[in-house]
Amino acid sequence: MKIENRTFIISGGSSGLGLATAHLFVTHKGYVSVLDVEPPPSDLPSSRVKYFKTDITSVQDIQKAVDGTVAWTNETKAPLRGVINCAGVGTASRIIDSNDEPHDPELWHFTVGVNLTGTFDLTRLALRHMVRLEPESGPDAERGVIIMVSSSAAFEGQPGQAGYAATKGAIASMTLPLSRDLARHGIRVMTIAPSLFDSKMMERLTDKARNSIEKDLVYPKRFGQPDEFAQTVKWILETLYMNGETIRLSGAGRLPAKM
Repeated sequence: MKIENRTFIISGGSSGLGLATAHLFVTHKGYVSVLDVEPPPSDLPSSRVKYFKTDITSVQDIQKAVDGTVAWTNETKAPLRGVINCAGVGTASRIIDSNDEPHDPELWHFTVGVNLTGTFDLTRLALRHMVRLEPESGPDAERGVIIMVSSSAAFEGQPGQAGYAATKGAIASMTLPLSRDLARHGIRVMTIAPSLFDSKMMERLTDKARNSIEKDLVYPKRFGQPDEFAQTVKWILETLYMNGETIRLSGAGRLPAKM
């Protein structure tokens, strides 16, 4: 899948991994529909970027944003060819806290609603339009690509990450069945599972926690950079045989059992 003159929806595209991906797509002459609660920074060119204020837990918001994106593609003549699901939250709570109180069910439902249900709803509503598109030229007749975002926590979640790890593990588990569902439409599904990346989520770490994590990094001995995630997205789009897989983006690091 080429980026040039194609439109891609990026949830959570106003910051972090999503913003880096938006920048890369614009650089390669693609069009980006950003779905986020906050607008993207002004350095993204308005001629190639459309912003839709979206609460990813609201089906109504998502539907409105998808419909608006499709209307925009009718103006630009750049068909909707993919969804990059970057919207997510990092929550933490032990199932029984230090006061012997059980996990807050509202926090659980919020985490599932943003990370898992939000990804599922945006994907299914965008697919309604994508499956009707004319395929790309070539023998494989590709129509589009769905990329979801899991996490290293799906495989080695830390204490307090039961809710977060559950959502990210579910995303990894969805990848293969979705790719099998969509094979007849020529639409691929891939998931990226980043480890520790510089982002707003990581800014909340204490110096003690950050130093503890950095000791266990392998190579490179640093956190991942958002542009490295964006380059991985680009590689997936351009490598048609990548389908139904979860790719770890970890620098060979593994999350420790404790901070």
